[in-house]
Amino acid sequence: MGRQLCTTTFLHLVAALLFISRTISAVRFLHEQPTIDDLDFIRTSCNATLYPDVCYTSLAGYASTVQDNPARLAKLAIGVSLSRAKYAASYLSKLARRSAPAASSAAVHDCVSNVGDAMDQMRGSLRQLREMNHRRPGAPTFRFQMSNVQTWMSAALTDEETCTDGITEEMEDEETKTAICERVGDVKRFTSNALALVNTYANDGA
Repeated sequence: MGRQLCTTTFLHLVAALLFISRTISAVRFLHEQPTIDDLDFIRTSCNATLYPDVCYTSLAGYASTVQDNPARLAKLAIGVSLSRAKYAASYLSKLARRSAPAASSAAVHDCVSNVGDAMDQMRGSLRQLREMNHRRPGAPTFRFQMSNVQTWMSAALTDEETCTDGITEEMEDEETKTAICERVGDVKRFTSNALALVNTYANDGA
């Protein structure tokens, strides 16, 4: 009987703790809802990109985290672009394993390599930005490191364009060509937007 009482008491205690934990999480979630100013910052920043609608739609959900911080926005944009590139790379890798004609297979393999290089450039950009967390904007070190980020993101976009150029020129299968260009074209839009936000951060912080 005593053991049953202890067990019942313990279960009630666990239930109470879970309820409190969920309540705190709910309150925290409410406090993390983006403000109008947070969303306006995202919208205004995205207006400087070539694809503002794509930019705003992909980043607005993180407005409460970004707030009005251009460094966070640049890192987030690169992270989103990298995520899209991973999705495209997965598709291309599967396609490369089953491409039949020699020319098509070579073009797809080249595209896989190009997108892989672009992803490496994005990862390098993110590492550089994380290392700059405590750098003072306008300092010589800041300008040098931001120049590296701009160079890498520009190179990533060039790698993606090289992929679609090769596919367009060398692949005869129109359906597959279109599918590849659509997927990599999607990555190019995100990368272009990320580069624009990086440039804004670099220019404003110089």
